[in-house]
Amino acid sequence: MPRPQGFAYQELRDGSVALTHHGRPAGVLRGDRAAKFLAEVVTGDAQLVMARWTGAYRFGNERRARNHPRNQGGRTRRG
Repeated sequence: MPRPQGFAYQELRDGSVALTHHGRPAGVLRGDRAAKFLAEVVTGDAQLVMARWTGAYRFGNERRARNHPRNQGGRTRRG
């Protein structure tokens, strides 16, 4: 599985944390969740921590599996 990349975070004035992935908003953490995130991002692999907290990391095969004929649910694809 490739390592996650492209994540960034920014601490905001009100104590919340804004997470982005390749420049696009991926989530905002507030209160206790923001504090836990900041403590974890300092001690661990920052990219992996941000991917896990946003839920934005995948195994990379979802799109390919979704388009496989056996996963079409009996529907025929018209194109």
